[in-house]
Amino acid sequence: MPITLLEIQERVRREANPKVASHLQRFFKTGPGQYGEKDVFLGIRVPVLRRLTNSFPNVPVFIFPRLLASPYHEERMLALLLMIRRFERGDEKIQERIFSLYLANTKRINNWDLVDVSAPGIVGAYLHNRDKTPLYELARSSMLWDRRISIVVTFYDIRRHHFDDALVVSAQLLADKEDLIHKAAGWMLREIGKRDVAVLDLFLIRYYRKMPRTMLRYAIEKFSEEKRMSYLKGKV
Repeated sequence: MPITLLEIQERVRREANPKVASHLQRFFKTGPGQYGEKDVFLGIRVPVLRRLTNSFPNVPVFIFPRLLASPYHEERMLALLLMIRRFERGDEKIQERIFSLYLANTKRINNWDLVDVSAPGIVGAYLHNRDKTPLYELARSSMLWDRRISIVVTFYDIRRHHFDDALVVSAQLLADKEDLIHKAAGWMLREIGKRDVAVLDLFLIRYYRKMPRTMLRYAIEKFSEEKRMSYLKGKV
């Protein structure tokens, strides 16, 4: 008999730890006006959630959006981990369903860890060698988490030494007002630099004077001290 949403939630909530929850509430900035405002934690760390995915080998796809609708951060994370596993093991039809479900529920993928764990392995994997229009639509979204998804998605292609979309999206996000976007774009640029520093240098020479300081600092983190200072002082 297929597992039910209630059975999953009961199993997850047995792992709750109020002390850990209190720490996570602060770490993920859940106070008024902060990026994670109103997010609620049970106090379950990601390694525990990853182990829990093994307890639910055959979760029906229709359960995923219901689990993503949970007020609890960890249940939404579990939904994403289960979706990744189903995507990786599924045929093309299942992968398309998971991809579409993901894009239809981005308002519930509403913290940086949820995005970073899931975006490359679902959206990035699905769009690899496909039309990237959804990527650029996400980058133009008014919603912070859509825009973070748009740049973190590119990690899938970066790992395969395909950099073009990451560079275009990074340029598109130069004027973004959110620090979480600056960090994500800088992170992706740094990852490009690890694989081909010449590509990163060409991008930086063109844009570094326009880049938010956080984005620049993340992008050049692996450079030598001398080279970092040249960029930071505008002497490149």
